[in-house]
Amino acid sequence: VQLQASGGGLVQAGDSLRLSCQASRRTFSRYAPGWFRQVPGKERLFLAAMNWNDDTTYYADSVKGRFTMSRDNAKNTVYLQMNNLTPEDTAVYYCAASASHYYPYEFHFWGQGTQVTVSS
Repeated sequence: VQLQASGGGLVQAGDSLRLSCQASRRTFSRYAPGWFRQVPGKERLFLAAMNWNDDTTYYADSVKGRFTMSRDNAKNTVYLQMNNLTPEDTAVYYCAASASHYYPYEFHFWGQGTQVTVSS
């Protein structure tokens, strides 16, 4: 499955942003999607994941309460709503998909990333 992330940009601290991840395959509903981010020179960090068969979501403590993940299977798309952004949220954001059926997921497919920059 191919993934295309979009929606990144330059925003100010306190603003909100919604990222989208479009999947190429209509069977995307059988995959567990996830979101990660990476700052240059640092490891890629897990942000959120969703079960493939229900709306149960899992969040990293760093974004819990500020970020919300959702999906629209009819559009083969997952979203990451990000609220109250801070400069520390500046990173390249990646969507991913797992063919595994149990959390914690191993992610096999990755999108190309979208840059989010938050100015103070």
